[in-house]
Amino acid sequence: VLNPGSHHLPGAEATAPPEMETEAAAARQAKESLELAFQLSQILDTGLDRHTLSLLMALCDRGANPEALAALVRELSSAAPPAAAAAAPSPMSNGTASPAPATASLFPSGLRRP
Repeated sequence: VLNPGSHHLPGAEATAPPEMETEAAAARQAKESLELAFQLSQILDTGLDRHTLSLLMALCDRGANPEALAALVRELSSAAPPAAAAAAPSPMSNGTASPAPATASLFPSGLRRP
């Protein structure tokens, strides 16, 4: 028996449209994939942060050659300042020191020019 003005059975749960469920599942899968890749990256001591790793994964998803990306990462890593220098204490301002980032990105904001 349908309730007047209702298009579903009494007690039936409202569900999201299939497109939204598919998008949510895809987002969940992407997040899990990134987390797994980041854990592997940490085990292999690559020095890649989540942001850089997600950019590299997105480039691979769009057809970039993974070997060429690996060569680029190696080149950028060798040109980047050592992690110890990046983690050096910053100058104090107003009596407080700003915390250094846990890991430096291979793609600092200065390199993200259009």
